[in-house]
Amino acid sequence: MTETIKGPLRAPAQMLQEQSYDGHKSLHDDSEAERLGIKAGPIEGPTHFSQFVPYLAEIWGDAWFERGCFSSHFLNMVFEGEKVRVEVDRPAPGATRTMCRAFKEDGTPVLEASASIGPDHGETLLEARMAKLRPAGDLVILADMKVGMTGAADETVTMHPDQHMGNLYPFSLADKLKVITEPMDVYSDGAAGPWGKPIVPLEMVSVLGNYSNRNSKFPVKQPAIGLFADLEIRMVDGPLLVGETYLLRREVVALSESRRVENYWIRTRFFDATGKTPVAEMLLNHGVMKASYPDYPADRLPA
Repeated sequence: MTETIKGPLRAPAQMLQEQSYDGHKSLHDDSEAERLGIKAGPIEGPTHFSQFVPYLAEIWGDAWFERGCFSSHFLNMVFEGEKVRVEVDRPAPGATRTMCRAFKEDGTPVLEASASIGPDHGETLLEARMAKLRPAGDLVILADMKVGMTGAADETVTMHPDQHMGNLYPFSLADKLKVITEPMDVYSDGAAGPWGKPIVPLEMVSVLGNYSNRNSKFPVKQPAIGLFADLEIRMVDGPLLVGETYLLRREVVALSESRRVENYWIRTRFFDATGKTPVAEMLLNHGVMKASYPDYPADRLPA
């Protein structure tokens, strides 16, 4: 019988109230959320990843930070003041893959995920989800997007401790570490791990990965509001280090659609500053809400 590790309830902090992109507020702004039928601005999904890390590091040690993959499908939004707990199935000795889940205090599921260490991860949760995608119909907001499209240019990014991470992420790593649900010394002290510098927390990898994403110039029609539907973070030769410079390359790997949302899936590859050595990858399913786009045909919007 599989042992399930159950973590304590934590109250994650909402840090994206002031987020904006393309000149307008995001779903994390209370008024924008309410306009789209959501009771308040939700907490960003990757915030919950931090609650899993101590258990995964206990299971796999430093290998988790160097070759770990967390592949998550978000199920329900969490709002400030709500508490979340996580579960991790303890893998058998020598196993390199397990399953994880997060729940609200009342039992509402928040996310499900596979966790694994490489180099051979097998099929991750998101790879399995992508394999089952139905071809998108006639997209509107994403009409000009094509699978195989790549970013307009290589992008260079760095995360310093006190660096403001821009309009998408209006805070710094230092700000995040003041409220992170599971503090770990390796996030702020280079001497706490074998890598010589502090490491970027798992929940902040998407912040680093999206810091320069407007430079990719993917043709998403605006104004439209999106959210993270799925997110996979994979270390190839990690971890990502605070203060280190990385080169990013992006590619559209899938397009899909549901009743309320158009989706584009972007794989972002992190390389060292030379652009030759792969360090990490991020697979992100952006869900763009049809009702947020003023020119969406009324007869194609859900009732």
